[in-house]
Amino acid sequence: MLFVINKVSAQQITTVEMQVTGLTCSMCSQATEKSLRTLDYVSDVTPDLNKNLFIIKFKKDKDVNFDQLNKKVKDAGFSIGKLEATVNFNQTKIDDNGQAVVGTNIYRFANAKDKVLNGPVKVNVIDKGFVSNSVFKQKAATVKFDSYATGTGVVNGKKTRIYHLSI
Repeated sequence: MLFVINKVSAQQITTVEMQVTGLTCSMCSQATEKSLRTLDYVSDVTPDLNKNLFIIKFKKDKDVNFDQLNKKVKDAGFSIGKLEATVNFNQTKIDDNGQAVVGTNIYRFANAKDKVLNGPVKVNVIDKGFVSNSVFKQKAATVKFDSYATGTGVVNGKKTRIYHLSI
């Protein structure tokens, strides 16, 4: 299946609120924070130990990679239970299949089609590894994209990483 791609530039992921599962003490939180700070596009990490949350701010004009964030959390010995990102969209068109291409990222929206996003919008990454296993199974029953199970799909004849989001 071939999708039409709408290229739009100037998208910026400004912050992420990430719930991390498996944290049991302040040392766990510190290990996760230290791991996240090694990414060159991270400008600040603020942990909230009461909620097992990390608020991550990013450097302006730097590409943010959700999979790298996930890897850093796993490298510290934990997993992501929820990832909510604030994305500053610039007239980004979501096509009638729920797909938008922004910079190097391809997004498929589970609950938005045929609309234009502009300005800061909070989105949840609903891919495996970014939500709990039970939430992923629940979403898998309702999300109707072939790419949802694997996080990859064919776009313009090429196997590509696709992030599945909800608004």
